[in-house]
Amino acid sequence: MSEKLQKVLARAGIGSRRSMEDWIASGRVSVNGKKAKVGDRVERGDVLRVDGRSMDYSGEDSDSRRMIIYYKPEGEVCTRTDPEGRPTVFDRLPRLDNERWVAVGRLDVNTQGLLLFTTDGDLANRLMHPSSEIEREYAARIFGEVTPEMLHNLRTGVQLFDGPAHFDEILHSGGEGMNAWYHVIIKEGRRREVRRMWETQGVQVSRLIRVRYGCVTLPRGLKAGRWEELSEDQISELAQLCGAGLRKRTGLYGRPKMRAEKEAPPVMENVKRGGYLRRRRY
Repeated sequence: MSEKLQKVLARAGIGSRRSMEDWIASGRVSVNGKKAKVGDRVERGDVLRVDGRSMDYSGEDSDSRRMIIYYKPEGEVCTRTDPEGRPTVFDRLPRLDNERWVAVGRLDVNTQGLLLFTTDGDLANRLMHPSSEIEREYAARIFGEVTPEMLHNLRTGVQLFDGPAHFDEILHSGGEGMNAWYHVIIKEGRRREVRRMWETQGVQVSRLIRVRYGCVTLPRGLKAGRWEELSEDQISELAQLCGAGLRKRTGLYGRPKMRAEKEAPPVMENVKRGGYLRRRRY
């Protein structure tokens, strides 16, 4: 079965479908030795090259889609290589043959916690896209006195240099005085967003841990620097949150796919929240 070229490239983790369309239009992609065009379709056996380098083609019916949870410790950077020689989150991931891990978002070097990696680049891009509004839950230890007025401001919205931002939920989860813990939920992933939001209120985040991404929660027994593989059911549940649940192994296109999506059961919305720090002390 053939697929659109930009879809195949996005699934390989090179970039989003829209950016792949731009790459194709600029002549950076070839199929079987010929310059590709936007809208071209490919199938098994076709030879794909991006900037002259060949890439493996895995069909949509492939069973190779994998996803893992990685507990990122503080001090690791979310890049494949670092010019300063710092350890990266990719150093401890399981090795792959003819595939690569694609990170679902990032955490800054001083933040620890849940990071998702997948071999499906298209799924990663959908999960990260702001339109999917996937919840990210963080446990934040705040240095400074937090007042009700501050919490009100953070819920209703504060102004950052790259636009307004707000927490969808804030829950006090332990500690008192100058070192209280809060669970906060946002639906986007701008750079250092959680830290910057608290800083607008004159307090600092002294420790930050991501404990949930969508329906996936950081396992209690998972130690920093270790990873755990998700089951196919867990991957499918996560994919449904961003509208990608029917992408794998359905064989449906056009109207049949739209009809199947309408008949699909609704996504569970009762996600367990906020219990991580109540069960575990730091």
